[in-house]
This record gives sequence, structure tokens and C-alpha cells, in this order.
Amino acid sequence: MAGQPAPVPSEQLLFAMPPEHEDPAEERAYRKERLAGALRLFGGLGFEDGVSGHITARDPEYEDCFWVNPFGRSLALTAAEDLLLVDGEGRVVEGARHVNQAAFTLHAAVHRARPDVVAVAHAPSGHGRALAALGELLDPLTQEACAFYEDHALLDRYTGAAVDAAEGRLVAAALGPRKALILRNRGLLTVGGSVDAAAWWFVSMERACGVQLAARAAGKPRPIDHRSALATREQLGSDLVGWISYQPLWQRIASTRQPGNHPL
Repeated sequence: MAGQPAPVPSEQLLFAMPPEHEDPAEERAYRKERLAGALRLFGGLGFEDGVSGHITARDPEYEDCFWVNPFGRSLALTAAEDLLLVDGEGRVVEGARHVNQAAFTLHAAVHRARPDVVAVAHAPSGHGRALAALGELLDPLTQEACAFYEDHALLDRYTGAAVDAAEGRLVAAALGPRKALILRNRGLLTVGGSVDAAAWWFVSMERACGVQLAARAAGKPRPIDHRSALATREQLGSDLVGWISYQPLWQRIASTRQPGNHPL
């Protein structure tokens, strides 16, 4: 009787980890590629409404400059070469189109308050806006929602569509050291130490908002207890886990690199 085949040594198994680039130019190209892909993902998932919906990524060399999608460009059609490099005052220093000044002011304030943050995502997703209209935090109703347990906040006021520098600072202060913020009557904002992490937290939080709304509509939700929710957050709530969790979505985007042609 034949024996069992020998297992493959664990050190020979592939496991994707975030790449490290010593050359700022290589890191810049990498961030721009991931940013353009995340924007196309958001477009494919319906996370835009007219000209709303933005993700920014800090430049690896010029720390008070940020890459952002241009004003009026469909997220689903955004390529790396479309991205704008904008300084902390909102002036375009590389690119050929205008930037959404109101949206960028908000992002710039968050980036300045959080030097640990590489990327900021803020978009008008459906479930996120619905929960924001209730002015509520996410409850720990599922394992995935626990990633945000005591690591997100609510800005319990409506700041309007036009964001000036003072309102941007208000948003940044409300976010504090956390990974996510619910802006009442507006929607969700997430941050991450990579574009991938920020994008994943946004997608995951949007889904968690949908679950919470559906569970409440169906009956009386039973939340996960405090100790278990904290333990689950420690397992699932790090930026590294966010980066890893995002990779299947990135693979779907990257499999068809022509903007607007991703398999969602």
C-alpha cells in the first residue's frame, strides 16, 4: 500500500507580502499603480456619485505632496497616468487636470495630522451613507466588523459639501489615531499605511454597514461581546491583515489592466 506523499516544506510555499522599495521612484510607481487600481475598483463597486469619490496616496519622496484622481474623471476609467500630484495647498504640481479642491482639503488635513498614513479613502458608498444618516457607529455584529471595534469614530455633525481648512482639521481630529471615520450624513472615510489597506478597510466597512442595516431590519441583532470583539480586532485589524485581505480584489483588477474592464 502506497504511503502518503510528503508535504511541501512550508518555506517553499508562496505567501504574498507588501513589497519594499529602496528607490523612491520605484515606490512612487508602485503606489500610483495601486492607487489607480483601487480607484477603478471603487468605480466598479459603485462608490462614486457624479464627481464625488476620492483616494489619495502620499508621495514617498515629497511628504507634503499627494497623488489623487483628477476632477471629473470616472473612477472606473482611471489609469496611473491620469493621476495628479498635488501639494499640501491643493496646487497641481504634476498633471494636466483640475483637482477637486473641497475633497482634497479634507484629505490633506488627514494626511498632515497622520504622518503614519499613506492613503486616505472617502467615497459616497450606499450602505456607508445610510448608516451615516443614522449617526451611528458600527456594532460588532460579525467577525469582519470587529476589525473596526473601538478603532473608528463618528463625526456627529454635517460639515457640508464645501470643505475649508478648518473643517478638514475637524475631520482629522475626529478620526484621531483610528483607521476609520463615519461622517454623519456623508459616509465613510478610511486610512491605511498602504493604498491596499486603506482601500480594503473602506470596502470591508461598507459591507459591514450593509450587514448592520440588514440585521436590524430583520430583527434584533446580537452583538459579539466586548472581550471577543477586542481579541478579533487584534487578529484582523492590522494594516498588514488589511493589505493581505485586499489582494484577491487587486488580482481581479490587475487581471485586466485596461481601465473600465475589470471583472467585478
